[in-house]
Amino acid sequence: MKNDALSQILDALRLKGSVYFHTQFNPPWGVRVPAYGNVARFHMAMRGDCWLRVADIGEPIHLTTGDLAVIPHGASHILSDTPDREALDVDQVVSVSGYAGEGALAYGGEDTGQACRLFCGHFEFEEGAMHPILDALPQVFHIPNTQTMNTTWLDSVMRFVSAEVNGANAGSDAIVHRLSEIVFIQVVRVLVDTAGDAAGSLAGILDPKIGPCLSKVHLEPDRPWTVESMAGEAGMSRTSFAERFTSLMGMTPLAYVTQWRMQRARRELIETDQPLIAIAEQVGYGSEAAFNRAFKRHFDVTPGETRRARSE
Repeated sequence: MKNDALSQILDALRLKGSVYFHTQFNPPWGVRVPAYGNVARFHMAMRGDCWLRVADIGEPIHLTTGDLAVIPHGASHILSDTPDREALDVDQVVSVSGYAGEGALAYGGEDTGQACRLFCGHFEFEEGAMHPILDALPQVFHIPNTQTMNTTWLDSVMRFVSAEVNGANAGSDAIVHRLSEIVFIQVVRVLVDTAGDAAGSLAGILDPKIGPCLSKVHLEPDRPWTVESMAGEAGMSRTSFAERFTSLMGMTPLAYVTQWRMQRARRELIETDQPLIAIAEQVGYGSEAAFNRAFKRHFDVTPGETRRARSE
């Protein structure tokens, strides 16, 4: 199993990256992307510039070449050549443009050399997945080109993704999906570098002391964890550990252990046919009855109901 906390969490959340298309939008143009559930959409300006307006966010964001914008909670948003341009829904744009899934999605006016080339996709999490990092992600996160092009990592990854999208080589879909997941991880790192401890649980996961402790909890959910034993893994005193953990993660250490156990149990219930007692023991419960009570408190449904629902 992966041995760093962030990778383990993203694996548990079943993070999947997907790329929709790359664009050639010629002024005048405006595209509305509707709200959608458990996804984080992203747009990178590969060439040119545009404006991004996110629902319930005050000021529009100006994207220039090399900028990346991530909308983590699936909020409705508009991309356009001016900050007040009227917009068509993206499905209408696809229909009007005649886009068939290959090459660039071309839309707008005549090509006058002022086209905005965007690279668009999303990061998707398993329906029903829960973790503090999802709540810690901002409504919109803008990474300017000074943190993409100038640090080279995102520019290199996106150019490789673009080449794969255009190349139609064997295995391209798998490569593009994996690379877009890498982009999400790098976005989290930039967010923490920018916000520091204000990034909350995101900072906690990358914290040099809290992070390794979380990794041990993830790897050994059946261990009889206490605040003392977790503090020992972090190399901190009990009091200092409990205060820093709660401050960053937004919950107590033992509340986190319970949440992780429940997420692991839910996944086993959905993806395997293991007996309930086997799953209970894997996540630290000595009896099926105790496991049932904890699971019901956490999800408001029983383990049996969760398992039956997978086939509906």
